[in-house]
Amino acid sequence: MTDAPSDGSGRMFDRISDRYDLLNRVMSVGSDGRWRRRAVGLLGPDVREVLDLATGTADVAIEVARAIPESRVVGVDPSVGMLRVGGEKVRRAGLEGRITLREGDGEKIPAEDDAFDGSIMAFGIRNVPDRAACLRELGRVVRRGGPIVLLELAEPEGHPLAFGARFWKRHVAPRLGALLSSTSEYVYLERSIRAFPRPNEFLGMMRDCGLGEGEAIPLTFGAATLFVGRAP
Repeated sequence: MTDAPSDGSGRMFDRISDRYDLLNRVMSVGSDGRWRRRAVGLLGPDVREVLDLATGTADVAIEVARAIPESRVVGVDPSVGMLRVGGEKVRRAGLEGRITLREGDGEKIPAEDDAFDGSIMAFGIRNVPDRAACLRELGRVVRRGGPIVLLELAEPEGHPLAFGARFWKRHVAPRLGALLSSTSEYVYLERSIRAFPRPNEFLGMMRDCGLGEGEAIPLTFGAATLFVGRAP
């Protein structure tokens, strides 16, 4: 008998891989596609070798390949189920020659030092047990001065319309999410958002891990935050 998948593990995401994209729409108030495009834009037009960490179902990897025609993308994720779904998307998009998907995790990225011009990670850093180790790994595999872009869900605040976004996330989204995943899986995903450090605190962690002063950009009334650092 195997152990039950732990919260945030690759095995947990294996269980929801076929429903993850729709669950993401619900949790992001339908804004995840727009947020991903904004994140990809922060990589800049000159990157060629790009790491998409926590690639999941490869939405970001595909967006990078389409937005930066000369780029090649390596997507890394601990969930075999998510990579299976992502691989099908990559094939349907005709991007097999430019996107490579690998199993691996953020605390020990399967890549050589200075392997990439830039990296991007969407909705993944909050699920990494040792976030500092992950940030240091990103600094290791990205060439000096290269962009490190992280997109993460957050608790909406600091905007007159934040109340409406909070109401959606706390009262409407849980009911919809329960239809798409088990109660324990959705509860984990929602609690992980609330437990994630506030932007200034996370910027401090990025700085302590050598990624520079960094910048935090709130999106959609604070429902998500873009963090941008640079490899040392």
